[in-house]
Amino acid sequence: MSQPESPAAQTPALYVVTGAGPVGWTVAEQLAAAGHRMRVLTRSGSGPDHPRVEKERVDASDPAQLGELFRGAKAVFHCIHGSRYTARTWAEELPGAEETVLAAAGGAGAVVVFPESLYSYSEPDRPMTEEGPREARGGKRGIRTELLKARQASATDTVSVVASDFFGPRVRGAHAGERMLKPVLAGKSLLVIGNAGLPHSFTYVPDLAAAMIRAAQDPALWNRVWHAPTGPALSQRKIAEEFAAAAGVRTPRVAAVPGWVLRTMAVFSPGARELAETLYQFEHPFVLDSRASEAALGLRPTPVKVAAAATVAWWRDQDQ
Repeated sequence: MSQPESPAAQTPALYVVTGAGPVGWTVAEQLAAAGHRMRVLTRSGSGPDHPRVEKERVDASDPAQLGELFRGAKAVFHCIHGSRYTARTWAEELPGAEETVLAAAGGAGAVVVFPESLYSYSEPDRPMTEEGPREARGGKRGIRTELLKARQASATDTVSVVASDFFGPRVRGAHAGERMLKPVLAGKSLLVIGNAGLPHSFTYVPDLAAAMIRAAQDPALWNRVWHAPTGPALSQRKIAEEFAAAAGVRTPRVAAVPGWVLRTMAVFSPGARELAETLYQFEHPFVLDSRASEAALGLRPTPVKVAAAATVAWWRDQDQ
């Protein structure tokens, strides 16, 4: 006769997520659905409504409070971003927040998993791999470089999972977020920046979340940078066409704002200035290669037609 499981074996693992944007929310959803206990920490107390998700209103700059809330956690998924999309805000907010989280997680014996961007990659004119140089300087790109170096130097175990431009449920403030989905679903023309026809990688947020979770669960994967499973590079025009096909609406007319126009606007507009800093991503092919990470993590990207259909379904739910 088999022996009953011990109480410890019956207790699901505890994971903590800081931030409930599209990445943190999706990580929490996936882990809760897999039977794990989740603790989501935000200033507002937001997060998925699920019996295994505990939502806490927390100031993430308070190390004592974080230390208490991290206790017993197997991993911390740090998914908080700057309150504004500016280099100044990032420099003021992000390094200190990460330092506090790393210290608190280290004290709790938890690995910290970060979603990361391609901003630090210093040779973006060729397909970007996990072994490529990440030495970009200046502005938001330089801040991402320094954050990665601080994680590498930390005594706390970390994993950084890199994604290209996001799309998927709950993704609003992105090139393939509401600025693309709203006009496509309304049957209107679409305006993008740079060159609408160049290859450009887009990462489906549920694939990023799955990669972060997988990396957290195996110490052999820690203390390095991985790439989220990302399908073949499309283009801004092609992904808009995929959304239109999934929605059953007409293929949108896609026009592009040339880089020189945005750079001219940047002289007078702080918002345009911050956006112009990323023009290099849309004036040349911008390709993330995730094949090595897919092999190491045992994951594959969601087919674009499936991902586009799920994205469209979520957006249509918002209108009901």
